[in-house]
Amino acid sequence: MGGGVMFGIDFSKFPDVFERILLPAIGETLYMSVVSTLLAFLIGLVPAILLVLSAQDGLKPNKPLFIALDITVNTLRSFPFIILIIVLFPLTRLIVGTSIGTSAAIVPLTIGAAPFIARLIESALKEVDKGIIEAARSFGSSNFQIIFKVMFVEALPGIVASITLTLIVIIGFSAMAGAVGGGGLGSVAINYGYQRFRPDIMLYTVVILIIMVQIFQSLGNFIYKITKK
Repeated sequence: MGGGVMFGIDFSKFPDVFERILLPAIGETLYMSVVSTLLAFLIGLVPAILLVLSAQDGLKPNKPLFIALDITVNTLRSFPFIILIIVLFPLTRLIVGTSIGTSAAIVPLTIGAAPFIARLIESALKEVDKGIIEAARSFGSSNFQIIFKVMFVEALPGIVASITLTLIVIIGFSAMAGAVGGGGLGSVAINYGYQRFRPDIMLYTVVILIIMVQIFQSLGNFIYKITKK
């Protein structure tokens, strides 16, 4: 077929579509994903540390605290994200002033990802060799020092991998947030690709999301190899 048309899609219009529609949406998706990942990491860090400390074989076992945190994290992780967005509308409106838009989507994205990354960080910390922890304890290190100066240093590659995985999951969540006015590539795919019957835009958003995931995964693997050394 001529004129840049293939499979019923006019690819000659891509530069214009990219500049007017896709480029702003890419910026919104990156903004939502990166900010949500950072906030989810900071929030998830607290329960992750407490779970490691209070576990039966932890530095400061506390069964009631561990059970309470374990149930809370598991409950939040089991929430379907699209339902979580709707449930958190009042909280989102309270924090941001609105329940729709790119900034508003950061609230459910963060809360949805925080328990997920908490589990990943907990697993990374638990994989640290017990011998190293006992050696640090024998030198008189406090629990705080063991957590942040020993376990975090040893678990850094695993934590980097956890952040990378969380970022990729949030990119997928951000596309889902577009269904309820969250903005970004998901919103473009729904508003233009689906509702306006534009298969070209639907295809472009899918390809761009795949490329973004590949880029972040490659970057995460690179940082992982550096920290592993």
